[in-house]
Amino acid sequence: MVSQELLIAFIMFAVVGLYTPGPNNVMLLTSGLNHGVWRTLPHIAGVAIGFAVLVALVGLGLGAVFAAYPVLQSILKYGGAAYLVYLAVVIARSGAMETSDAASQRPLTFWEAALFQWINVKGWIIAIGTVTAYAAVAQYPWNIVMMALLLLILGLSSALTWALFGNWLKVFVNSPRAVRAFNLSMAALLLASLYPVLMET
Repeated sequence: MVSQELLIAFIMFAVVGLYTPGPNNVMLLTSGLNHGVWRTLPHIAGVAIGFAVLVALVGLGLGAVFAAYPVLQSILKYGGAAYLVYLAVVIARSGAMETSDAASQRPLTFWEAALFQWINVKGWIIAIGTVTAYAAVAQYPWNIVMMALLLLILGLSSALTWALFGNWLKVFVNSPRAVRAFNLSMAALLLASLYPVLMET
């Protein structure tokens, strides 16, 4: 039996977690502006599917592995931080599509976006929070299946929304100089998202 009250609370938690700014959403916003929604679709799918798979695996017991071997969590945490710094540099150095090398201006692929979920600290917080706080929404394993499917749907909606917002910003960010300033701002926000990781003891 599904607990309707817990289901509503879980959906509210998921919406807040998925729609608020974080590394995924900053990168999707930037990709929407620089590449358009169509070219960003693999990135969108990778974020949504990769995160749903992460939640499912955490719910099926992967969290216990990290509890038993904390060093693995540290490796993921600092590896993820290093990758975010790399992505921030790539975003900061990119310019308008018309003035930059096409190879350096490609959006993330499906697999890059999906694998990024494993080193995304905000994603891990939502995944662990989902499994620990809302597991009683239904009986195991249907609770995990239900949460993963709902997060997949909400994740697709959130990712598409951020990419569309970035695409819409083209109306205002319509010169190479403005695109450059936007990209520098997004790179700074991406670096700022590392603050909780680096301050965590």
